[in-house]
Amino acid sequence: MQFVTALLNQLNALVWGPPMLVLIIGTGLFLMLRLKFMPLSKIGAGFALMWKGREKGDQSTGEISPFQALMTSLAATVGTGNIAGVATAIFLGGPGALFWMWCTALVGMATKYAEVVLAVHYREKDELGQHVGGPMYAIKNGLSKKWLWLGTAFALFGGICGFGIGNMVQVNSMAHALQSTFNVPLWVTGLVTMVVVGLVILGGIKRIGKIASTLVPLMCVSYIVAAVVVLVVNAEAIPGAFALIFTHAFSPAAATGGFAGAAVMAAIRFGVARGIFSNEAGLGTAGIIQAAGTSNSPVRSGMIGMLGTFIDTIIMCTLTGMAIICSGVWTSGASGATLSADAFESAMPGYGGSILSIALVVFAFTTILGWSYYGERCWEYLVGTKAILPYRILWVLAVPVGAMVQLDFVWLLSDTLNGLMAIPNLLSLLLLSPIVVKLTKAHFARDRQLGTATPQR
Repeated sequence: MQFVTALLNQLNALVWGPPMLVLIIGTGLFLMLRLKFMPLSKIGAGFALMWKGREKGDQSTGEISPFQALMTSLAATVGTGNIAGVATAIFLGGPGALFWMWCTALVGMATKYAEVVLAVHYREKDELGQHVGGPMYAIKNGLSKKWLWLGTAFALFGGICGFGIGNMVQVNSMAHALQSTFNVPLWVTGLVTMVVVGLVILGGIKRIGKIASTLVPLMCVSYIVAAVVVLVVNAEAIPGAFALIFTHAFSPAAATGGFAGAAVMAAIRFGVARGIFSNEAGLGTAGIIQAAGTSNSPVRSGMIGMLGTFIDTIIMCTLTGMAIICSGVWTSGASGATLSADAFESAMPGYGGSILSIALVVFAFTTILGWSYYGERCWEYLVGTKAILPYRILWVLAVPVGAMVQLDFVWLLSDTLNGLMAIPNLLSLLLLSPIVVKLTKAHFARDRQLGTATPQR
């Protein structure tokens, strides 16, 4: 077992090493340039479409509304990465890591836009009459047969790693947060979560979408309010925090207090890696859920889908990072969720830690729901619709196991497979980028001809 663990550690270092980070950032930058910075210039139009997308639309074009699709995607991405991931990036890379998280998100908007456009454009209907899509279907229907193995590899990596990174790791974080803050036994969290998750996912994507569209906006707004309170309490430190972020993005962060110091490469590596872990731009997951949305336009779906990266990283992760830096706890030597909890506790003594624990629990729970759908579609692609019910049962049964066992190996394996998902997806994005550009140009050309701005559509 030690040999396997050592081997996985080496593979993980390679998967999440500089070549992969360059590939992810490079693909995003390439797509952003090919799209002539459209994802950035159309952020406002994207939010207008998102608001309008609350209506379900034509049920023959999908199972859930575009708004529900975005909220389900956010359910899977807004999670421990926004709390523990940001803190870990700052702990290992210093304040400058937050700058590189921003860069990852900005180019990642183009990546996620392209993922969704291709997923909706190449989606299919399965034997049950439901719309299915994602990188595996884009590869299958958009590329020649010699690339089919890429789609199979993506589905296999996603189908396995979901049980770890999207299920057991999440409930494990929930269980330990509730145990340390409210003395709730691990097994209680495991069993209760298993029952609730089962009631939701056994109802399929429509029930997941309904729960996500209710819970995700509420949890995001609540977390934003709590983080803003921390910033208001430490308002005088905000200018200095921005100075630290921009300074240490390009120069080493010296050791101070319990902070061990960090080189510029550490800021880049951990900022990019944790940013990708948080918003999943480049992993291809967003397209899987957006393919189930009611939409006749891949481009409009892409404009809504790309907002997931903006909301997750530019808004949520920034607030967490600023709270940690402004409160001064980043030099304490603490790491992970503990560091974020210390920041909230310093501004709201007696309440801050509890608020963060509750946020962590809700974020992790919604991630379990979102990832359950990702994994389901991966196994359906590999085995067919007969895999759906057995998969859902196994997913529910994995929840209490994750709450009560040590998950170091599971975390390592799922983190490695999660990174490997990016390779087939990024290759397909590069190969199919002309299709993305063609569809985008045609969409906006039609808008100009009709004299109708996209937000009003």
